[in-house]
Amino acid sequence: MNWKRFFDFRELSDEPKPFLDHIEDLRSMLIKMVAVLALMMGAAFFFQGTIVKIIQRPLQVIDPGMTSLTNFGVADPLAIAIELSFYAGLVMAFPFLIFFLAEFILPGLKPNERRLLYPAAGVSLGLFLGGVLFAYFVVLPPTLGYFFNYSKSLDWRPQWSVREFFSFTTQFVISFGLAFELPLAVLLLVKLGILNLEILQRTRAFAMVVILFLAAIITPTTDVFTLLLMAGPMYLLYEGCILIARVMEKKARRESLPSLNEQP
Repeated sequence: MNWKRFFDFRELSDEPKPFLDHIEDLRSMLIKMVAVLALMMGAAFFFQGTIVKIIQRPLQVIDPGMTSLTNFGVADPLAIAIELSFYAGLVMAFPFLIFFLAEFILPGLKPNERRLLYPAAGVSLGLFLGGVLFAYFVVLPPTLGYFFNYSKSLDWRPQWSVREFFSFTTQFVISFGLAFELPLAVLLLVKLGILNLEILQRTRAFAMVVILFLAAIITPTTDVFTLLLMAGPMYLLYEGCILIARVMEKKARRESLPSLNEQP
């Protein structure tokens, strides 16, 4: 297989292409995405024992005595292993998926927009991995501890099933990874002139409602505690976008001053 061709970008051209050519490019992109995701899933399945230990680590943080989970289904171990392989493969394949998406949309962008794509792809990967790590190390342990201690306060013995625990944990960290993409989307809209500092400041209340709505959709549970743990960092990231937008606008004004002064 020609791996160089597999990762080559399409030739950039400002000439319009036939519709069927776009469909062929889309098909090629989807095939590459599925192939890389399947490859990463296979690699993750091979190391499923290590992945299981990593995901179960927060249990030791909240209760050192909880050494195992309960398995209720006969085929659950295989089904869970496949599910874990998918999520782990998605995390490992994320930079490649971004690359193939860029490969598809890059020829349709203007020159100034193309220059933004490369750093945006890198920032997107960093934000996604940052969200996953933040959820795993900072948010997940206290969340599990909250539900664990709440159950004990009702004189119930916490005995979590393997399927529910791994489903909750993987969806939780992936959701944070996706949620951390919010600043990139906002800053790209600012850079392209669709949003500006004034709009971001004026729509703070509306943004909070949207963030709560998105957090309610992507969180794996329906409790208010988890929703706030998701919405809080998202809103702080939005405020960070406002600060960065202010810096970007000040920089743009400084760069425009010399050109104004040069006019007769």
